[in-house]
Amino acid sequence: MIQQGDMNLGEKRLQTKYKIECFENWYRDPIFKLKLWKRKIPKLKWADSFENLVVTAGLNKVLDATFKTGLASPAWYVGLKGTGTPLAADTMASHASWSELTPYSNSNRPTFTPGTISAGSVDNSAAKAVFNINATSTVVGAFLADDNTKGGATGTLYGVGDFAASRSVASGDTLNLTVTLTQS
Repeated sequence: MIQQGDMNLGEKRLQTKYKIECFENWYRDPIFKLKLWKRKIPKLKWADSFENLVVTAGLNKVLDATFKTGLASPAWYVGLKGTGTPLAADTMASHASWSELTPYSNSNRPTFTPGTISAGSVDNSAAKAVFNINATSTVVGAFLADDNTKGGATGTLYGVGDFAASRSVASGDTLNLTVTLTQS
């Protein structure tokens, strides 16, 4: 609850919404089914979205950057999550109930590149986080952290969450992930 003097300004909370799209870039020869062909226009395989849990470490980072140290343009990165339940106490160093998935050829976690902040919201829709999938896997969710090390356990975990259902990916797929940060 945010209050100013005796005036109630209402409850405010930080939210993060993830929207992911999986595109199939290859198809098998329809006659012999042996050769793979690259599609001229990638085919949407599936799409999903979810809101995530902003963990305590992420909230502390926002408070520190806004009210204490005034960090100038912190860098954030998007990661993929496997099975398990996110907890408010999770950190990048300690999230035993879930694991990071790395079935992609990118050398690092994709950068979260936010656009213009407006009406209490900012997203990366103009520069989505792109994952070039190079193995068969099941993606359960996503997270935002301030370290780009693929599979790494350092840095600050801002938030993490799951899709409505786990999603299969295959080598050659491309995941485009839009992250929207809001205050509501």
